[in-house]
Amino acid sequence: MSTATTPAARRHHATRALPQAIAVALLIATPLVILLAICSGPAGISPAVALEVIGRHLGLTAGRPDALADGIVWGLRMPRIVAAGAVGAGLSLCGVVMQGVTGNALAEPYLLGLSSGASLGAVCVVLLGLAVALPFAAFGGAGLALVATLGLASARGGLAPATTVLAGIAVSSFCGALTSVVIFWSSTGDSYRDIIGWLLGSLSGVTWPSALVAVGALVVAGAPLAASGRLLDCFAFGDVAAASLGVPVRTTRVLLLVGCSLLTGVLVSISGSIGFVGLVVPHLLRLVIGPRHQPLLLLGALAGALFLIVADTVARSAFAPRELPVGIVTALLGAPTLAALLAGRRVRA
Repeated sequence: MSTATTPAARRHHATRALPQAIAVALLIATPLVILLAICSGPAGISPAVALEVIGRHLGLTAGRPDALADGIVWGLRMPRIVAAGAVGAGLSLCGVVMQGVTGNALAEPYLLGLSSGASLGAVCVVLLGLAVALPFAAFGGAGLALVATLGLASARGGLAPATTVLAGIAVSSFCGALTSVVIFWSSTGDSYRDIIGWLLGSLSGVTWPSALVAVGALVVAGAPLAASGRLLDCFAFGDVAAASLGVPVRTTRVLLLVGCSLLTGVLVSISGSIGFVGLVVPHLLRLVIGPRHQPLLLLGALAGALFLIVADTVARSAFAPRELPVGIVTALLGAPTLAALLAGRRVRA
């Protein structure tokens, strides 16, 4: 019998072919989902008009589209869609990395207190009437939370995964408590609405500069994370095994956590706190393609982008002209999915 026809060889081929098939499916679905998102909303836009506007701005078509359609498609919806794709891809990518580095199946981008730190910074500037500085304050708050978490985790000379997770929970709880105190004592009038909207996550009002910042952060900080699949596979066998394979465990763990934190800090400063993307998407893909991290990282980024684009489209279209914070939609979609995953594992056990 030929080696290529053995059951093991067939399983190996299927393992390699399935991620490729899923990647092709996601790449085909991406432009269709984007076009659907552009055309969805209280102001109806036909696919032909949407393609005409996009083609003109990309230099692919000539002519001058309707000014109103141009403003809706290119001025309002496209930057929001681009930002949603970048944020979703980044959060999902960070979720895969953090689950691999910490060995914790519940790890996600906000595990190290980043979301709570960013929220504290954002709330402070909103209450001070400095909303224009909100992205910088959110990023600064996330950075300080990271420093506090890593400092607390390494206080006893180590940076073990369990200690890092517990330090992140402590920092997150402390920043959350400070945020509540600040809101309770200082917020007045409509500031409550601005604060709650940001804390629940929202992409409304995103402009092209913000969208391009999200894309730039994804390229600069996300590309090294997306290439860390082999390192994460080594971590899956434990720190001792990873060290025996030549991986500098402590240095690699710190660099990956810092990379995730920087990327998450930038994304949170643009979108607010959007949960479940970095937790649910990696687990869904892991059920389909298995535990190998390299395809999981790449496909997770694609799937996370599509997931958040769809969620944001639902958020702004389902109850038009009113709009839900996208964090509510991701929670409504993500929580039942996570519960179903947990129930399925229990049944199989």
